[in-house]
Amino acid sequence: MSTFRDLKIWQKSMDLVTNIYQKTEGFPDSEKYGLVSQIRRSAVSIPSNIAEGYGRNSNGDFERFLNISMGSLFELQTQIQIALNLTYLEKSDGTALYGLSREIERMLSSFIRSLQSE
Repeated sequence: MSTFRDLKIWQKSMDLVTNIYQKTEGFPDSEKYGLVSQIRRSAVSIPSNIAEGYGRNSNGDFERFLNISMGSLFELQTQIQIALNLTYLEKSDGTALYGLSREIERMLSSFIRSLQSE
């Protein structure tokens, strides 16, 4: 693997960010600086921390950044549920976003465990 862009988990996380931006476009204007901003920041944080951790000099540092990504992912999952509760997201869109986030969660967990065993 020559760059963080080769990591499947980073690629999936980038897909999630793109989907989040597209789905939050239709949120009410009153949420532009509220929930929309928070959801987008959480989503962007996931691949950003994967990339930053990849560039560190140790597996320990990489693991720390992957754990930060996991925290951002959990925030995002909570915010998706809030958007569903407020009916800002269609149920099918929320289900798809949540499903992709769960897939990334499993990948992150597995990746973190693999670094811990090295």
